[in-house]
Amino acid sequence: MTVHFIGAGPGAADLITVRGRDILARSPVCLYAGSIVPTELLDYCPADARLVDTAPMSLDEIEAEYVAAHRAGHNVARLHSGDLSVWSAVAEQIRRLQRHAIPYTLTPGVPSFAAAAAALGRELTIPEVGQSLVLTRVSGRASKMPDGETLAAFGATGATLAIHLAIHALDQVVAELTPHYGAECPVAIVAHASWPQQRIVKGTLADIADKIAADPIERTAIILVGRALGAADFRESSLYDPAYQRRFRGREAS
Repeated sequence: MTVHFIGAGPGAADLITVRGRDILARSPVCLYAGSIVPTELLDYCPADARLVDTAPMSLDEIEAEYVAAHRAGHNVARLHSGDLSVWSAVAEQIRRLQRHAIPYTLTPGVPSFAAAAAALGRELTIPEVGQSLVLTRVSGRASKMPDGETLAAFGATGATLAIHLAIHALDQVVAELTPHYGAECPVAIVAHASWPQQRIVKGTLADIADKIAADPIERTAIILVGRALGAADFRESSLYDPAYQRRFRGREAS
C-alpha cells in the first residue's frame, strides 16, 4: 500500500499530469481538498472508489484515513491543488506517514503561478529586465512568515514577485513594494487561474488597490509584481541569434 500525493494543477481538470491521472484511475481511495480541487478531477477515479473530502477534516482525521487504508491494503491518491513543492501542507502529512512506516510518492503538478502567466500570455523572465522570479506570501492565520522573508526584502532585489495567499493584504503589498519598484510598476492579479471563473485585473502599484476595491477578489488569487510584466522594448535573448554557437546548433556563424 502506498499513499500517492498528486499535484492536481491550478484548476482545469485537463491540467493534471498524465501520471497523476493514471494514479487516480487505479487508486481505490482518493482524498482531495474539496474547497480548492475541482470535482471534475474525481471523474478519473474508479467508479467504486472511496472519495473523502478533506476540507472539513483535521490532520489527525486525515492521518486516520491513511492508517485505515494501510491496514486494508488500499492505495491512496491524495489530491492537492497546484504543485506539491510549495504551500501544500504535504510535509506534515509525510512526517506522520513516516511514523507509521507507510510508503508514499509525490507526483508534481502545474503550479498556480505558471497558470497565471499563461492566462496573461506572458513570460515572467525577460532578458535584462527581470531574470528572477520570487514565490512568496505574507503572514496569515495558518502560519507566519519567518524573520527576514519580507516583501520589502524581496522587493529590494527588483525581481518579479509572485505573491500567493495575499489578496486580503493588497494594501500592505502596495505599501511595502512601492518604494522599491515605483508607483508605475506593473501589477497583475489573476484569480482562479484556468478555472471557468478566471479573472484578470491589470494595473500598477499606484492604482491596483482602487481597482480591486471597486470589484473585490476575496481568495484564490496570485499577485504578480515586476517590471517584466510590462516590458515590450527589450533586448532579444542570444539563444536563437545566428551568431550564438551552442553544441546542438552544429553550424557556422553567419
